Amino acid sequence: MIFFIADLHLSPRSPGATALFLHFLAHRARKASALYILGDLFEAWIGDDDDDPYHASLIAALRAAADSGLAIAVMPGNRDFLLGAAFAAAAGVQLIADPTVLTADGWQFVLAHGDALCLDDQAYMTFRAQSRSPAWAAAMLAKPLPERRRLAARMRMESIASQHGQPCADLQAAATDDFLRAHGYVTFIHGHTHQPARHDHIVDGIHVERWVLADWREERGECLVWDGAALKREAILPAS
Repeated sequence: MIFFIADLHLSPRSPGATALFLHFLAHRARKASALYILGDLFEAWIGDDDDDPYHASLIAALRAAADSGLAIAVMPGNRDFLLGAAFAAAAGVQLIADPTVLTADGWQFVLAHGDALCLDDQAYMTFRAQSRSPAWAAAMLAKPLPERRRLAARMRMESIASQHGQPCADLQAAATDDFLRAHGYVTFIHGHTHQPARHDHIVDGIHVERWVLADWREERGECLVWDGAALKREAILPAS
């Protein structure tokens, strides 16, 4: 089995979601051969040199799961795009590009976080282009940790204010069709929008499935499971 999750947005302010994830890593996830985390594992990541004990505990849990034999792949998202090689080495995970094509059991999937296709959110796309530049990342990582923490907190508050409680913008339809066409009409799995669903696309007369992963809440998470023949959703609930 292969598990896919995204948008956990873990932080000290989400103890319920954190407990769900830690229990999931220590138990259910280890029944799979691989776990793909498709962006926004963390609410914010200010650099691999962050010495926050909370993040250290999550890195240790990832390492324990990896050492048990679970292959873990992490795709940086729009909240944790500064994840780097030092994090991957400490956690025992593989950082993967966005997008990534996965072949499993004779089937192909294209995996992405999803934000790169939200082209109608022009303000976000402007910020995304800026923040993904090597110069921007280098300038951010050169700042002292306390300053980076303040900047991350401010950016988070600005993001909340701009959304006004509304869900993330959906993927642009034309861009999504182009993306599916460019990747050979294979099943598309992504997160980011917090709008879990299965969409049926007809691109050039070809039926293509698009699965949107659920975000995690304090009382409930979700993973998408590939059992070698089909995809299905599985709830992640608090341990009884």
